[in-house]
Amino acid sequence: MQLVKRECGGTRGGMAPKNDHSTSLRAVRQLHRMRTFYTAAVLMWAASTAWLGWEDPGSRQMWVSGLFLLVFTGLLSVTSLWLRRLQGADADKPVHHAAPRRMAARRQANA
Repeated sequence: MQLVKRECGGTRGGMAPKNDHSTSLRAVRQLHRMRTFYTAAVLMWAASTAWLGWEDPGSRQMWVSGLFLLVFTGLLSVTSLWLRRLQGADADKPVHHAAPRRMAARRQANA
């Protein structure tokens, strides 16, 4: 009875383990999106901080804007670091490309 349980569940009985490659690709795509968002936020808060620093230096709004600039700069740097590590980890793996859509017609030799 235990042999049947082993064959039905887990990866030993014939089920292949889930591939981490698809999870890694999803993570890389999501990190790219987040990096783009954080880059836009850093640019926006930098412009806001510069504008408020010019118009009303030392105001509370300028300092809050500077704080948001600091927060989004930190998020951008951490996201970039994670993305670099994930892409570096996948660099040593072999790349598998899909087969071309149009396969050349094979002619069989007549006997």
